[in-house]
Amino acid sequence: MLNASDVQHYQECGYVVPDFRLPEPTLEQIREQHNRLLADYPQFTDYCPALFLYDESFVEYALNSDLLDMVERLIGDNFAIWNSSFFAKPSKVGSRTPWHQDGEYWPIRPLATCSVWIAVDAATRENGCLQFIPRSHRSRQLSTHHTNNGAGLALPLELDPETYSEDEAVYIELEAGQISIHDIFLMHASDPNNSHLPRRGMTMRFMPTTSVFRRELSTGHAKAIDQKRPIFLLRGKDVSGKNDLRLDFASKQ
Repeated sequence: MLNASDVQHYQECGYVVPDFRLPEPTLEQIREQHNRLLADYPQFTDYCPALFLYDESFVEYALNSDLLDMVERLIGDNFAIWNSSFFAKPSKVGSRTPWHQDGEYWPIRPLATCSVWIAVDAATRENGCLQFIPRSHRSRQLSTHHTNNGAGLALPLELDPETYSEDEAVYIELEAGQISIHDIFLMHASDPNNSHLPRRGMTMRFMPTTSVFRRELSTGHAKAIDQKRPIFLLRGKDVSGKNDLRLDFASKQ
């Protein structure tokens, strides 16, 4: 599903929007499963950081062969899925996600992940679609972040203002079922949802197994999550030999 031009765009700009769409029955299944999750865990009305901890069956959506083929073209043929999150952004109350780089949060060494972002609903400027700063991943470095404990934020870490120019940002508007894929170093954000429509989005985080998920590097609340987080090998093998991977889903590929 990714052609040479798509791969080049990902490498040069840090993201790509493939010519791909999940069918409506799959989206409706995701919505229903998310509703069941909220019935059991109402604290995740806006954001669930680690779906697999609460319902491992969410990993089944990562077994789509077209999705996995795209991931393989971008990060190689040995990789695992180590997380999936749900950014629900309900109408009128959905939180703002401040400008950040994903790698500032994650205990992966060396830092490497491509994130597949699925538009479970249409994502527009009005309801808080993703914004990317193209080419901000090129240095392969993390810029300086600070803690922002202000109200209405989905995540607490924010890039220092002098490290980026919001004027360079592009809006990633997606129809329901479309996806975007972005690099771990890409600077990105999203506005609050001030519309009357929900903006549900589900992420899948894929890591090449040349990297190691270092649980001992996590601190605070993240440590409690990361010590329990299941990591599923989906293709190939653990090249590092140091990841504690679940192998039961690899046999389904």
